[in-house]
Amino acid sequence: MNLDDIKKISSKTMKLLNNLGINNIYDLVTYYPYRYEILKRSKLNELIDGQNIIIDGIVESMPNLFYYGKKKNIMSFRINSNGFIFSVSIYNRGYLKSKISIGNYVTVIGKYNLKNSKIVANDIKLSKLPDKPIVEVIYHTTNGITSKQLNKFILEGLDKIKINNYVPLFLVNKYDFMDKMEALKEIHKPTSSLKLKESIRFLKYEELFIFMLKINNLKNKRNSELGIERNVDYLLIDKFIKTLPFTLTTDQVKCINDIYNDLICKKRMNRLLQGDVGSGKTIVSFIALYINYLSNYQGVLMAPTEVLASQHYSNINKYLKNINIALLTGTTKRSERKKILEEIKSGKVDIIIGTHALFSEDVVYNNLGLVITDEQHRFGVQQRHLLRNKGHVPDVLYLSATPIPRTYALTIYGDMDISNIKTVPNGKKDIITILKGNNDIKEVLNMMYQELICKHQIYVIAPLVEESEKIDLENVNSIYEKMNKAFSKICKIGIMHGKLSKEEKEQVMTDFVEGKIGILVSTTVIEVGVDVKNATMIVIFDSYRFGLSQLHQLRGRVGRNNMQSYCILISDCEKERLQIMTKTNDGFKISEEDFRLRGSGDLFGVKQSGDMNFKLANIKTDFNLLVKAKNDSLEYLNKLEYHSNNEDINEIIENISNLD
Repeated sequence: MNLDDIKKISSKTMKLLNNLGINNIYDLVTYYPYRYEILKRSKLNELIDGQNIIIDGIVESMPNLFYYGKKKNIMSFRINSNGFIFSVSIYNRGYLKSKISIGNYVTVIGKYNLKNSKIVANDIKLSKLPDKPIVEVIYHTTNGITSKQLNKFILEGLDKIKINNYVPLFLVNKYDFMDKMEALKEIHKPTSSLKLKESIRFLKYEELFIFMLKINNLKNKRNSELGIERNVDYLLIDKFIKTLPFTLTTDQVKCINDIYNDLICKKRMNRLLQGDVGSGKTIVSFIALYINYLSNYQGVLMAPTEVLASQHYSNINKYLKNINIALLTGTTKRSERKKILEEIKSGKVDIIIGTHALFSEDVVYNNLGLVITDEQHRFGVQQRHLLRNKGHVPDVLYLSATPIPRTYALTIYGDMDISNIKTVPNGKKDIITILKGNNDIKEVLNMMYQELICKHQIYVIAPLVEESEKIDLENVNSIYEKMNKAFSKICKIGIMHGKLSKEEKEQVMTDFVEGKIGILVSTTVIEVGVDVKNATMIVIFDSYRFGLSQLHQLRGRVGRNNMQSYCILISDCEKERLQIMTKTNDGFKISEEDFRLRGSGDLFGVKQSGDMNFKLANIKTDFNLLVKAKNDSLEYLNKLEYHSNNEDINEIIENISNLD
């Protein structure tokens, strides 16, 4: 059923709905309100200063309109509510002036100022309040469509659509859930607060149940999926490890054993390797590629940026000598690319390092046995699967320097086995993290000067690219100018942000890696993986704007050697939260705290398309519901397996997957 089946949805309105991500009637009826407003008349004889109030009354004066700035205005008028006179002002609603006339009833919602008997309104409704309290639903909208219109379309859509309940009947009965159609009607047009809570509970559960059903079905499929069975003597791996110029940590060795056991067994490997910043995940991945090479299969390592891919290529050649290794990125020259593609196809190349170019259509592998994705959260699910499906049944290893609490990882990544590296290699010093206020900037500049005269390099991070009228924060261009003013006679200052072209970014990073730039002023585009051993300080302006896990990732750009490194956080806000960074360098502890304070968004950095596209549910606040959904989905799959064949199960899951 299409959106144009609903009355008054014109082609113009259709485009507005499309901009909101609403492309069909199912999208429409599952476009949920983000908040509810209970319209209940405030008691006028009990008003207190600063209170949020709702009153209605008769307009007593013609509205005055005052313009300021660019297209900004303030409208003011007086209202009589049961004998109480209030002065009302509201910002940027000048278009209502012609509709507010003396003698008309209006409803005003806003904040009360006792001294002036004034209301600073955030909304004005051109009608009287009903005698009984009503619940008004508020949606995220766009210019040209109101919450009221959207709600009308949704309620009409609910009358036209047939709704499938994806929660099995035995679970509906188990938890005494309401019917799905009733839940949808209730969430868009509440009849009581109790029923509204019940509807939200059911709809959240259904989202989580569908998600966990897919995850557990994938895991069941993988457990029955035969992979490559290798015959590799571990003594060869042990011999290689002893040639390394450093000693592996206990956690690294354990993770190598996990990977080795996966690679030599019949089951296809699907493992997530979590490791804190600087914990040594990369060498573990190189050893995995070496095990794969010893069994005569090709291996690939995919990185999210060309700088990181080039860095991996340079490093792997130091350790894996006499092995044919190629680098393939988007900027590989055409003639060189043609030669590399031929060598990949013929099997002459053993290991290929690269970016998303690795899963281009023209890349044909000879016998791909292992796929490693570095910083896996930076790639969408579809991108990872494109590469995974390049071979017949390649084993898959995902690397992540964004550790998440194990309890959540076991649920979110339920289709993967998980290995953790928590210990940091010997010889590495903890990064000293210091919290400073904006008044301490001279002290910070002096600390930077001390590093620069030692010929060390510095990152300086700003949260914005350009100045903003709405948010008073330091931005990358103004900081760049300040750094030039302070240090241009000592070193070259570089600038990096998302508005630079790909080529410009690559050039800036290359210059910084090669030591041509002493201070790199940047947004968070440098967050992932870059390894500049001479960088010993990172200064982060307006650090309260970042989640703790993101700050920890940024901090990990320094301390890549045995020199003492520093992270300077500059902020006048949220100092108590930021103090956590000064007390620990443990990414797992920080992720636990970040999860507690801010939820999952900051842990993953980039939302994974197709992974956790929840409209209502939140894996932090609804974790207990998620655990129920996980266990229930396993029970349901077991029932399906008992009563159905594999084709029936796959069809059921496929039908549910089509909801995405």
